[in-house]
Amino acid sequence: MTEHRTRKRFGQHFLHDRNLVDRMVRTLGLQQDDTLVEIGPGRGALTYPLLEEIPHLHVVELDRDLIALLRQENSPERLTIHESDALRFDFRTLKPADKPLRVIGNLPYNISTPLIFHLLSQADAISDMTFMLQKEVVDRLTASPGTRDWGRLSIMVQYHCQADYLFFVPPGAFSPPPKVDSAVVRLIPHASPPHPANDEEHLRRLVAQAFTQRRKAIRNSLKSQVTLEQFEQAGIDAGLRPDQLTVADYVTLANLTCPGAGNA
Repeated sequence: MTEHRTRKRFGQHFLHDRNLVDRMVRTLGLQQDDTLVEIGPGRGALTYPLLEEIPHLHVVELDRDLIALLRQENSPERLTIHESDALRFDFRTLKPADKPLRVIGNLPYNISTPLIFHLLSQADAISDMTFMLQKEVVDRLTASPGTRDWGRLSIMVQYHCQADYLFFVPPGAFSPPPKVDSAVVRLIPHASPPHPANDEEHLRRLVAQAFTQRRKAIRNSLKSQVTLEQFEQAGIDAGLRPDQLTVADYVTLANLTCPGAGNA
């Protein structure tokens, strides 16, 4: 294969540890009729092991040099290459009529959070997403209330899906090695949110505002949005810190205070 130089602007760190790749592939439990999409195939470290398991794979890649390498080595019958920025790609166009998509990727650290939210906005077409990410991000995605990592990202991702920490990945698994640890996470979108918000955008704003004063009582950070009577109505202690409230708590507060709720 022609040598490809990593591009800093794409946040490229290529996976080369085959044992870790095989472990990631095994966690998928792939079926022959799965429609699988890989985001950012790079040099194909995940792509080729995936093609050993299923007859066809979709990949979304932006780097033209990498696309040329993948085209040289794969037939379009087995590998469909979508030359696109994953942040703008409409994944719903790949969903077959009979079952949802599955998504996998070693995601560039610089776009991982916006990309996850882009995918969650299309979650009706996706059954599960398995990603290798910066460990710090995975810790936040999978955090529990009351822990150091519980925050805006944890709440808004877990509003949409179940988040499971799968396993740790050391820097040496990549070339060049990043300066941070990595981990693999699985996100499984809820068929419908266990705690539905009347206005999801209002929920997002409320959660963001709550964490502007993370170490203070929540009544302080939300004083312009939630009255003490509303905290009482929600059954939530206004003296708790923002990181002590659950997803359900935030949804309750958002539904009490959103426009049209009659209590705002």
